[in-house]
Amino acid sequence: MDRPGAVARLRGALGAFAEQYLTPGGRWSVALSGGPDSLALTAVAARMRPTTALIVDHGLQPGSAQVAATARRQALELGCVDAQVIAVTVGTQGGPEAAARTARYAALAESGGCDPVLLGHTLDDQAETVLLGLGRGSGARSMAGMRPHDPPWCRPLLGVRRSVTAQACAELGVTPWLDPHNSDPRFTRVRLRAEVLPLLEDVLGGGVPEALARTARALRENTDLIDGLAEQALTGAGSGAGLAVAELAVLAGPVRRAVIRRWLLGGGGRGLTDLQIRAVDRLITAWRGQGGVAVGSDQPGQRLFAVRGDGLLQLRYEPV
Repeated sequence: MDRPGAVARLRGALGAFAEQYLTPGGRWSVALSGGPDSLALTAVAARMRPTTALIVDHGLQPGSAQVAATARRQALELGCVDAQVIAVTVGTQGGPEAAARTARYAALAESGGCDPVLLGHTLDDQAETVLLGLGRGSGARSMAGMRPHDPPWCRPLLGVRRSVTAQACAELGVTPWLDPHNSDPRFTRVRLRAEVLPLLEDVLGGGVPEALARTARALRENTDLIDGLAEQALTGAGSGAGLAVAELAVLAGPVRRAVIRRWLLGGGGRGLTDLQIRAVDRLITAWRGQGGVAVGSDQPGQRLFAVRGDGLLQLRYEPV
């Protein structure tokens, strides 16, 4: 039997995703950059449900408004019931890639309303995410990659190679936009894509992106289990005054650190690292009267500290 065409494979992936995660019928939105991944996904989505294309114009490149206008026209020609261009202002926090991503997701969340938002991330994107997490030593949670379904975000193509979306565009007769940033070696992901992954494929004999995606899935299953246990433990250890050290001390290390992470995030912590979480953990497991542990904060001009006192872990803000 002949292998199904690229469009049919994408339709099958999206249909299986919708059956597993979404309620029948209804509408959805799709984040459209104009690139091959999102353009192919838009084409398939528009044939399955009423679809609104959300096109974010970051304004970071000359001609970005024209690129967005072209994507809007293509979305409507492909059958979308609506297509919106959303202009955003990109900040600087976390570097250009992170700042653009933050602005994009905020715009998509606001414009998507209550609808699921389809994202065109592929298996190749997942593999790159796992490598980034591994290289940064961010722990299992970072290496677990992107979730297929993290409402409102939907990633139905995480099992599909990037080459399939490019072939689907060829089958559909549509011309995708090729973002120059995707070949710019100043960006870490580009170097992973162009240098590191091909080298690993050569050294290990192929199949590396698929293996990395399987690793992400296995780690995600483990972290989901730990998160469930942590939620229960946080309820037992938490109080208005802080977290009871005695309740935390008896927990298994991975569960205790997951409790700490959730507690820090709930208290305004941001950009948490594995090193910071383990330092807070030592306030429980290796207490010698040490001072507080500073973590990233969501309050401008304020530093957030986790401190121990009177048998409790507590959070304290201090001016920078």
